[in-house]
Amino acid sequence: MRSTITARGQTVIPAEIRRRFELDPSKRLEWIVEDGNIRVVPVTDDPIAAFRGRGKGDSTLRLLAERRRDRGTE
Repeated sequence: MRSTITARGQTVIPAEIRRRFELDPSKRLEWIVEDGNIRVVPVTDDPIAAFRGRGKGDSTLRLLAERRRDRGTE
């Protein structure tokens, strides 16, 4: 599926995608740039569900390592 970008930077989400992901005018979209690609992701109303899967993993270990580094510089 394709869409065109207008002079004002707007585009149309194809009807099939709007139906499949239940997108309506009240929904918000997040634009993510990764490795030279653009992903458009619907933003869920539940902030915990929205964050799920976005972390790099091992967040507890990274947090503890960061705290150890902070203590070493004080």
